[in-house]
Amino acid sequence: QVTLVESGGGLVQTGGSLRLSCAASGFTFSRYVMSWYRQNPGKERVFVAAITAPGGMSNYADFVKGRFTISRDSAKNMVYLQMNSLKPEDTAVYFCNAVSLHSYWGQGTQVTVSS
Repeated sequence: QVTLVESGGGLVQTGGSLRLSCAASGFTFSRYVMSWYRQNPGKERVFVAAITAPGGMSNYADFVKGRFTISRDSAKNMVYLQMNSLKPEDTAVYFCNAVSLHSYWGQGTQVTVSS
């Protein structure tokens, strides 16, 4: 059974930091590109960041470049999103995604940035 479980969300003030975690199981982690997306009510889910398997090359949406860092720990089957200099517009539910031949999603974790 494939599971992706996000954690680490919460309430933070503008300029603060949070670290999101995603625990993956049930699939060959090293073969999947891991990504973070975010979504607000009534809006589309938006790409935030991705990291490849071997090599760990990363890619970011323009609106988080320089503030967010994605990383993965293959020994623990974990993906992280370090979020610094948070802004109110970063408020959203953040989802972990694994994609290769299949695409899997976690249940999301709420991030709220107060002004």
